[in-house]
Amino acid sequence: MKRILVLAILGLAFSTASFAQSADTDPATSDNVQVYLRTMRSHDMIQKMMEVQSQSIRQMMHDQMLKDNSKVPADFEARMTKLFDDLIKGMPVDDITQAMVPAYQKHFTNGDIQAMNAFYSSSVGQKVLQELPSVMQEGMQGAMPIMSSYLTKWKGRMEKEMKDMENTAPKAAPSAKP
Repeated sequence: MKRILVLAILGLAFSTASFAQSADTDPATSDNVQVYLRTMRSHDMIQKMMEVQSQSIRQMMHDQMLKDNSKVPADFEARMTKLFDDLIKGMPVDDITQAMVPAYQKHFTNGDIQAMNAFYSSSVGQKVLQELPSVMQEGMQGAMPIMSSYLTKWKGRMEKEMKDMENTAPKAAPSAKP
């Protein structure tokens, strides 16, 4: 009887270890990924990141118009705000979120997703989720002048390269008219 009890306990121990191991190596299920994306507030995060990026793009467009000595129309900000608001409101965020599920399943196991859910459900994880949009916005505000400067220099190099290509392209022979 003692021997059967020992075997039963060992069997249970091995099956529990095997179950725990398979949870770490099994691919993430669609349901677990969707729980993770809800925990992460992905829908809201995508929406907020789009808002931040649209503000940055509007500012960059405004600055570029001023650099190019173009006159910025008086209603520029209102028109751009409406255009970008329409862009954001019409964005299929739910479809985008669903399209991300297979990528999570490809790169993360069920164990990974469970661990991430545990973290983002914790108080620190919730703080990260709450503060991340502000961190991203402030980071983008700091990064925009750098990006704008780089893009201006890149644009100059691109224009020079295009001119060089035009100058070195073989001239087409004039077609003979009958």
